[in-house]
Amino acid sequence: MTAAPKKADEKKKIAVLAVLLVIAAVVLYINVFSGGSEAPVAVRPAAQPPAAAPITAPPSEATRRDPNRSSLAEFKPRQGPARPEDRVDPATIDPTLRLDLLAKIQAVEPEQALRNIFQYGAAPPPPAPPKPVALPANPPRIAMNNPPPAPGRAAAPAAPGAPKAPPITFKYYGFKTSKATGRREAFLLDGDDIIIAGENDSVKGGRYRILRIGPTTITIEDTQFKASQTLTLQEDPSAA
Repeated sequence: MTAAPKKADEKKKIAVLAVLLVIAAVVLYINVFSGGSEAPVAVRPAAQPPAAAPITAPPSEATRRDPNRSSLAEFKPRQGPARPEDRVDPATIDPTLRLDLLAKIQAVEPEQALRNIFQYGAAPPPPAPPKPVALPANPPRIAMNNPPPAPGRAAAPAAPGAPKAPPITFKYYGFKTSKATGRREAFLLDGDDIIIAGENDSVKGGRYRILRIGPTTITIEDTQFKASQTLTLQEDPSAA
């Protein structure tokens, strides 16, 4: 009875050993015979040429003297005089715009240039003015086509010219502008009467009409003579 189980255990051990041998053979074949005999070769990257060194400008004399000094510290802009006593106090400057001096400068005409700054040497003299044409001492008379008046008959008097409009005696001393409509109304003084009228308004019973109201002048039309006159703004109309 004891010999049979022993034989069965030996058969099981032989079978397990055979399976292990088969697995070892498969692993050996995969690792050795299927991959080839040559070992893998590592691919090296192509050699690149060395980078060129950056070209730098030679150091200036100031840099050679003080290499620790930065380039930004070399330029120091300055406005105005260096000494405090030479500087102008802003509080003493008059900001008023002198229109009278500006008008004088604009009235000055530039002189004629006598030298070209782009050419060396003296400039040529300006051309001589043209000579005036000499008139004869006794110029010939030109006969007129108008016949002389008949003897015994006086010449007709010349027609009188058109009558001129008398000067307007209004005093223009101010105006106002409406914020809602932008319409201007002028203040006029006729003797002791105060007149307030806007553009295209008629005053004095339609004798006069306001044409244009400006900051310093006003234009009024005399409807009877069909002529317009311009009056200047007066700061004190009573003194005029």
